[in-house]
Amino acid sequence: MHSALPATPFSAIVMAADRHPDDPVARAAGVTCKALAPVGGTPMVLRVLHALEQSLEVGSRLLCGPPAPLLEQAAELKSGIDAGDYGWMASRESPSASATAAMEQIQASQPVLLTTADHALLSSRIVDHFCKQARTADVDLLVALAPHDLVTQAYPAVHRTRLRFSDRDYCSCNLFAFMTPRARAITGVWRKVESQRKQPWRVIGILGWWPVCKYLLGRLSLQEALARLSGRLELKIGVVILPFAAAAVDVDTEDDWRLVQQILAENH
Repeated sequence: MHSALPATPFSAIVMAADRHPDDPVARAAGVTCKALAPVGGTPMVLRVLHALEQSLEVGSRLLCGPPAPLLEQAAELKSGIDAGDYGWMASRESPSASATAAMEQIQASQPVLLTTADHALLSSRIVDHFCKQARTADVDLLVALAPHDLVTQAYPAVHRTRLRFSDRDYCSCNLFAFMTPRARAITGVWRKVESQRKQPWRVIGILGWWPVCKYLLGRLSLQEALARLSGRLELKIGVVILPFAAAAVDVDTEDDWRLVQQILAENH
């Protein structure tokens, strides 16, 4: 626990179970779970846990996955769990169910930061910036985005899904802040939206057909999308625009895995 933690620190949840069996990244890395794929000599999930540990905004950390038998193959990860440095729970049948079950272990008064184990370039700087911005917003749920042009300028080889709005294009960053108890009730809807992130028009479809048409024509602004989504879900949903290109880089493919290793090697 950090001595400089705020009065109500974020409780962090790290989603670390594979979405599908025989994950291509795990296969390429020669490990049994994608979260254990080494990046810069360290399993990705440990890099995420270390970034959260160094954050001035995060208190407890809860790991959802990998499966218990696989922990025996990750000595440092298991050691941290055994020492009580962070908690662990088995993943459920779906990401939505896992997120719901994880949040049930955290007091309702606690703000929750949710991220994923494949966020290999996550840093405490990114985490602190996002959390501090989230605290100043009068909303239930916050989503992190990064400008698409910022990401492509920094990493031309990165292929990220582009969310096209009339004011600017963005990339998702796999960082979510649940600031109120009512925000937690939409984990099922939220995970459904996240599962369709490769088809942005389906996500926008939740808003109704007219906004879909505006989106496809490039006439839907980010703020209009947030307002309509908030109205449909009866929640206040906000966004934090991150000035860090690295925040939008996660490891979905073997090419991503090799790229983040290259990025880290160039930065050291």
